[in-house]
Amino acid sequence: MIKSRITLKQLEAFVGVVDMGSFRKAAAILGTTQPNISSRISSLEDSLGIILMHRDAGSVRLTDQGKTLLVSARQVLWNAEAFLEAAERRDLVEDRLRLGVTELIACTWLHAFLRRFREVYPSVGVELEVGLSTEIEKQLAAGQVDLALLVGSSGPDIGNSLPLRTYPYAWIAAPGLTGINAGNTSMTALLKSPVLTHGRHTLATRELARFAEAEKLATDQIVYSSSLASCVQMAIDGVGFALLPIALVRDQLKAGSLVEVTTDWLPTALEFRACFDDSRVPRFVSVAAGYAVETASDWEDSIKKPYHP
Repeated sequence: MIKSRITLKQLEAFVGVVDMGSFRKAAAILGTTQPNISSRISSLEDSLGIILMHRDAGSVRLTDQGKTLLVSARQVLWNAEAFLEAAERRDLVEDRLRLGVTELIACTWLHAFLRRFREVYPSVGVELEVGLSTEIEKQLAAGQVDLALLVGSSGPDIGNSLPLRTYPYAWIAAPGLTGINAGNTSMTALLKSPVLTHGRHTLATRELARFAEAEKLATDQIVYSSSLASCVQMAIDGVGFALLPIALVRDQLKAGSLVEVTTDWLPTALEFRACFDDSRVPRFVSVAAGYAVETASDWEDSIKKPYHP
């Protein structure tokens, strides 16, 4: 029996300092003060009779024993969560989920996912980051994001990766723009008009650039935007044709404020995945990833009804 010589608070402090890189940041996420974090780790080291980390100016460095025990500390905390799960008291888990998502998910089923997660884990705060998949993947690799919902056929080479959904692209426009061609046009004709699409470094825009180059088509009419929502609104306003994931504009297509345009080219559909480092994150992150898979599927089922009148 360890007779309370080692506590969960001490292990939380240890793991928190390692993950956040400083005592101050660990104190912030654990809802306490920097002196308390320092005291907990010092007490843990005294009880074990070893040094877990070296405190340098502005940083911490794990000792060899610290690196070994970090794995075990994470396992103890993971098992503590499993204990609360078995007791059906996930509401007692107090932590934060650092979540990175793309704008497509933020504009579609993110709210439904967050509602479901908060119903089960009401004491876990969510820190949300919305951005491009490339940026979110970098944050995941750096340990700045716990769960990433991003584009990728196989996911980043880190931890676990669960397939979500595949989202095809479509060319869409305001009804007034398609009247002259009854909703059908060639890419040659389409690229002579303003074309609205996402940022320059997305998969779809790179494929569009390669297609235009191969077909010797002009690209000076392409309008790149860092915001998909802005592309949707500009399309509704009749600024030009838009290349967007069709899931993003289902409501507008149903309402008739936008129509789908048939062309002779489309980019590769987006494959989304839920990615997390299962060797580092708390247990509830893997649970959240499962909720993301289920929520994406539920949302897809809810919009399968034809959007044409």
